[in-house]
Amino acid sequence: MIPVTINYSRMKTFSFFLFLFFLFSCNQQNDETKKLAARIDSLQQALADTYKPGFGEFMSNIQVHHAKLWFAGKNKNWDLADFEIHEIMENIDGIKQYQAERPETKSLLILNPALDTMNVAIQQKDPVRFRNAFILLTNTCNDCHKSVNYSFNEVKIPDSPPFSNQSFQPVK
Repeated sequence: MIPVTINYSRMKTFSFFLFLFFLFSCNQQNDETKKLAARIDSLQQALADTYKPGFGEFMSNIQVHHAKLWFAGKNKNWDLADFEIHEIMENIDGIKQYQAERPETKSLLILNPALDTMNVAIQQKDPVRFRNAFILLTNTCNDCHKSVNYSFNEVKIPDSPPFSNQSFQPVK
């Protein structure tokens, strides 16, 4: 057996440097954690300050597309009618994404059968079916408004196009 001599002085020095290493490592990790926490706070603030469309903005867009849909179908511009009904659905999806916490959002499901009926009328390029589907859609919008206590906001079949700089005639 070989005798082992322990050099306590070296051991103390080694232990001291080992202690400093761990202390430095812990502080470095702590500093990194603080930097990451500050970055998270910054990103959360940026997210909070990001523009989020309001329910009214979406509804105003739907109103415009509702009117354009009417004049597209009335003029048998089926490509434009198809575009407009999908714009309405896109705005409804936007409401579900950005205004999910609003109680009114849950009521939007009432529109699905009317939107489906409108889609069929457009695909069949049937003016009579389109007119009936448009009346159903308009009435369903009003039923939804009533169900969420917004009956003062009544939708109707438009009398004049919403824009004077757009032709609703089909492109030949």
